[in-house]
Amino acid sequence: MSAAEPVRLTADVVLFGRSGDGALCVLLIRRGWDPFAGRWALPGGHVDAGEDTEDAARRELAEETGLHIAALSPVGVYAAPGRDPRGRYVTFAYTAHLSGPLPAPRAGDDATDARWWPVTELKAAPELLAFDHHQILTDTLGKEN
Repeated sequence: MSAAEPVRLTADVVLFGRSGDGALCVLLIRRGWDPFAGRWALPGGHVDAGEDTEDAARRELAEETGLHIAALSPVGVYAAPGRDPRGRYVTFAYTAHLSGPLPAPRAGDDATDARWWPVTELKAAPELLAFDHHQILTDTLGKEN
């Protein structure tokens, strides 16, 4: 019998809003650390010991972007082997929609930048996103329709 593979839990947020011209946008952060340093990703990160995954998603969103969201809806769980080059990571993805003007994010924690991206730009360029975040975004958009 082989040893069990260590599993780490993460939580990610797919936060949508509309630009002034009505375009659907999603909030992304630029990763400051490897893996995928310099690439864009959904705000998120590790779930702390004893922490609920939804609470972790809200905390990571606030730490990386300065934005606070009360209500999140589950998107799904992503656990495919190889989705993270550091080992076996299982992420719980959540989503929310903001109404009104897009708030200005402030990059923090391990994010070097944070900004709103038009979804149409990301759909056409999956290579911009780290990990399997393009798939998470695509799945979230599919549940919206």
